[in-house]
Amino acid sequence: QVQLVESGGGLVQPGGSLRLSCENSRGNFAFTAMGWYRQAPGKEREFVGAIVGGGVTRYGDSVKGRFSVSRDKTMSKVYLQMTSLKPEDTAVYYCNGKSGPLEYWGQGTQVTVSQ
Repeated sequence: QVQLVESGGGLVQPGGSLRLSCENSRGNFAFTAMGWYRQAPGKEREFVGAIVGGGVTRYGDSVKGRFSVSRDKTMSKVYLQMTSLKPEDTAVYYCNGKSGPLEYWGQGTQVTVSQ
């Protein structure tokens, strides 16, 4: 019923921008909240940002003012617009979707910020 698939990762230079997308490959599914986490090598998974059904967003301290989370009207797709990227943003980015007590994760997409 739910399989989250991320896309849009890649290599970008410092100061550049990148947009990640995530959708349920098995059709529309109205999540109550969708968001993004990331994990760099040797580090714990870190909260990046999330959006709930009412459109309220929240962000991790390290990305505030640079990243923006948005979603489509059906609440089955979520996007992460990343600007002013830094080398320390390099990580695997994971999509997360919540529906009541259930939580779903994508496989992750690599973002590398380097010259």
